[in-house]
Amino acid sequence: MTSVLTRTATVSRDTKETQIRVSIDLDSPGGTVRTGHGFLDHMLDQLSRHGRLGLTVEATGDLHIEPHHLVEDTGITVGQALGEALGKRVGIERYGSAFVPMDETLAHVVVDLSGRAHLAFEPEKLDVWGAAGNFTHYHLREFLRGLSNHAGMTLHVRLLAGREAHHVIEAIMKAFARALRDAVKVTSDELASTKGLL
Repeated sequence: MTSVLTRTATVSRDTKETQIRVSIDLDSPGGTVRTGHGFLDHMLDQLSRHGRLGLTVEATGDLHIEPHHLVEDTGITVGQALGEALGKRVGIERYGSAFVPMDETLAHVVVDLSGRAHLAFEPEKLDVWGAAGNFTHYHLREFLRGLSNHAGMTLHVRLLAGREAHHVIEAIMKAFARALRDAVKVTSDELASTKGLL
């Protein structure tokens, strides 16, 4: 197997609603997260810790309106950085899958770093109670939609059990992080596709 080049990227996104800077390192865990929204910070910390990613996020946004713009734009920017860090995706495992329980909740997430964007998000079909720090499973959906669209990722999110919003959101994020950790692993010298392109 050939040596892996440094898989890092830094991306900035500035709009009238948000200002975001993301740095990602697929092979060196660590980093800091500051978005001004406590629960979003908590979820990004879960992504870094359980994904074993280096993730630094500096973000501000119009939280006086509500978290939607900040959450969605952060997902977009993390997705752009992830896509850039993956480069041509040669040698990566490509697929990842993880089940994560959290008390009464059980989440299942499957990742395909196919280069094609698709999000199947089943929790919106279920009765999930409440919010966690003004952050709902709909905010999580928009974060993951922005991320998958801009990383070129197919992402399936299933909620097998759970009703309480904090547990549902956190279990999904942890499962996503663990599935992504497996998908980005470099395990060969070849592209995981018969097309010759991801």
